[in-house]
Amino acid sequence: MWQGVNVAWVYPIGAMFPMVAAAAFGHEHYMLGWFLLCSMLNLGALIALLRTRAARYGWQSAYLWISLTAILGPLVFSRVDGISAPIVVMGLVLASTRPAVASALLSVATWIKVWPAGVVLALAVSSKAWVRILVAGVAVSAFIVAGVVVGGGKANLFGFIQAQGDRGMQLEAPLTTPGLWQAVLHLGTHIHPNFAISTMEIQGSLADKVGALMNPLLGLVVVLIVLLIHIAARRGADRQNLLAIGALALVSSMIVFNKVGSPQFMIWLAAVICVGAAFNGRRWGVPVVSILAIGIITTLVYPILYMQLLTALNPGVAALLTLRNLLVIMVLGWSLLKLLSLVRRAKPAVPESARDAPIVATTGVSPK
Repeated sequence: MWQGVNVAWVYPIGAMFPMVAAAAFGHEHYMLGWFLLCSMLNLGALIALLRTRAARYGWQSAYLWISLTAILGPLVFSRVDGISAPIVVMGLVLASTRPAVASALLSVATWIKVWPAGVVLALAVSSKAWVRILVAGVAVSAFIVAGVVVGGGKANLFGFIQAQGDRGMQLEAPLTTPGLWQAVLHLGTHIHPNFAISTMEIQGSLADKVGALMNPLLGLVVVLIVLLIHIAARRGADRQNLLAIGALALVSSMIVFNKVGSPQFMIWLAAVICVGAAFNGRRWGVPVVSILAIGIITTLVYPILYMQLLTALNPGVAALLTLRNLLVIMVLGWSLLKLLSLVRRAKPAVPESARDAPIVATTGVSPK
């Protein structure tokens, strides 16, 4: 029986690919296979950062990626996000020179875990090669969808969307923070286990009201960010910078306005920030420092202090989680401010036909 084909699954069907690959050495060596697969993909991300000439700060960014991988180690090497993130790094690095290849890589990553769809969207809207990007993405998706349909999994192809819609506000989600403190202070909310998808959720009072708003808010914010990226691109903003900032804005919004707050989501930010830093250096100092702090706090909360939060609603651990969530919101705010700055500063691009046209003096006297 195949998850996502024969039965509905919380992940897209592409998440099955690395799981099958990890079992190549036999089920008794599954974790070894998974570790080796993650290691190979992370090596690919490092090579991409180091070997790309346009990435002026590639070696510093490579050290940042290694540091974040070490800090978030239990998550990087145990979650599907640890597979998709290095693929996103490679895709973003290749975006300026090989947009179709980048789109194909990012589309594969999206079918493994949905979040790279935000990066694909930023790439398609910010790039001049949007036709090639769409064709490559559609081709990858069509191949995967056809395989599932032929295998008899048509009914469960998008089951992961319904699984996300049916869940409540997860304990660690950024906008669950007020509900978390209500639970800590015994003010009408409580922690409830969702056994179907193995998560801990906040229920009651404010948490339920916030949960009902998440999907509409996320949709609205994504549309607004895409519109800003489009305007900046039309006004001639530097497309490489626009892609990095737009991708960070979309990915961070997918974390902030999300019912789910799994600690591995911080790997999403790490991937985009490392690439942004590789091309921009100190100009990305704020998100770089933020992701280092986010990574440290995330690992402290999960797995080190997590049981104290679950069993005793320890206010100290709740304070750490609150700080982490505030930093994530700050990263979103920073990316939105930078995106707005690109929209304001960029000037409409002059068409090539106008640039090549002869200059005629406007003195009021007709040329003879």
